[in-house]
Order: sequence, then structure tokens, then C-alpha cells
Amino acid sequence: MKTAIVTDSTAYIPKELLDKWNIHMIPLNVIFGNEVYREEVDIHWQQFFEEVKTKDLPTTSQPPIGQFVELFERFASEGYDAVISIHLSSGISGTYQGSVTAGTMVEGIKVFSFDSEISCMVQGFYALEAAEWASRGMDPERIMARLEELKSTARAYFMVDDLSHLQRGGRLSGAAALIGSLLQVKPLLHFVDKVIVPFEKIRTRKKAMKRIADLLGEDAMGGGRYQAVVIHANREEEALEWKKELGALYPNVDFSIGYFGAVIGTHLGEGAMGMGWMKK
Repeated sequence: MKTAIVTDSTAYIPKELLDKWNIHMIPLNVIFGNEVYREEVDIHWQQFFEEVKTKDLPTTSQPPIGQFVELFERFASEGYDAVISIHLSSGISGTYQGSVTAGTMVEGIKVFSFDSEISCMVQGFYALEAAEWASRGMDPERIMARLEELKSTARAYFMVDDLSHLQRGGRLSGAAALIGSLLQVKPLLHFVDKVIVPFEKIRTRKKAMKRIADLLGEDAMGGGRYQAVVIHANREEEALEWKKELGALYPNVDFSIGYFGAVIGTHLGEGAMGMGWMKK
């Protein structure tokens, strides 16, 4: 079987890994006024966080269905048997549904759409695993089953410096945002049933990061190897330092550094920090 692997820009997979594993990336859009930027193509995280210092916060939009259709048809013409299309949580974006709809509009190729129910490099972990399995000629159905296996071990927790971005974008309930601003807490957030909800309210950034590390430890101490990613919103030095500390604590976990790019950064704001992991 010849299977193509697709993901979207919010997986924030480094270009060298996209190229190495032949993963095709469809960008979401960031819109500053009348200017539309394709995430990870026209704008990267460093530029984004510079732009928002001098401009109003942008809006975001999912890729047009036609972009999926065009890509899937191209795969069919190149002799691919199937496509596995892996996307950010359907609870916060219509991108996954766009892939599903496009799959019904193309002929000559099977399209398998996968809702990661998460975002950022944890979503990227799924795409990389799928690409590795596809490179070995595995059937797409078996690859999809493998992704579901991984999903049972996937976790992600993150905190934001300012809840107003999430509240404004409708990605978190207004009541939760109000409570956070009144108490000056650093709420830990996570995905439940595909949407972002509060996990715990914690007073300081340092304590919030320690709590995330402890949650990783609860899983990692159960045995087996894990892959984890420290994810930051324009806090690279802090992320590198945290990764170093975590590496000393959990030798059975392979750590990497990721980032909240333009689309997710729009909703979380600068200063957000998180970590995601799954079993290998």
C-alpha cells in the first residue's frame, strides 16, 4: 500500500522532519486586518509574536475545503492508494471536518481522517508515527488503529498568562475566564472531549509547571518509554531550561521542544507554557 500522510500547520512539526518523513502540511490562516498569512508558510512563531506587539490581535481560519480536495486528487494522480489526514481537535477548529468532507469529494483514493483531539507537537507525534508506519508499507487501517492506541496514552496540560484571548475566541467558557482574572491564578488547562477546559487553578507559574511535571511523572513512573514535548509561546529559554530539568528527573522520557505557533498563539497569548506526552 502507498499511503500519503497529511497534517495541518498547528502540529508545528519542524521542516526537516516534514521533509524526512514526506509529511504534507496544510496551513491554517492568521488574519491581521486585511492581511492573510498562511501559518508556517508566510508567518512563523517568532515573527507572529513580534507582529502582535504592534497590531490588534488577529483572527484565525481553517483551510478551504478546496485545498484538501486539490491535494487528495494530486495524491490519486501520483498513484497513492490512501491518505491519512491528521488534524487538530475538531472541538476547536473545523479543519478535521474539512478533511472528512474533502474525502467524500475525491475518487480513486481512500481518505482516512484522524481527529487528534489535541494540537501542537502532540498532534505532530501522531503524524510522525503514521509516516514511519506508512514508509514500511503498512495498511492505512492498521496505521489508524495504531494512532488510536497512542491516543489512549496521550496527555497535554498547559497554562496561559492571560485568559482573555481564549475567552474572546470562544475556546474557553466566559465564567471560567472571569474567575481566573479575579483570582489572579494560573489555571492549568487541558483537552476533554475535544475542547479546552480548566484542570486545576494554581497560584503561580512555577507551581503550575511543577504540577505539569508531576502529572508526567505519574504516567512515566508506570514504566515504558515516553516521548514528551515542552511547548512555549515565545519563551524559548525558559522552555530549554525546563526541558533540561525534566530530562534529569525522567530518564525514560525523550524530551523535545515545541512551540505555540501563530494560530494557537492567537488563542493562548504570549507566555503560555505547556507539555504533552504519549507512550512510544
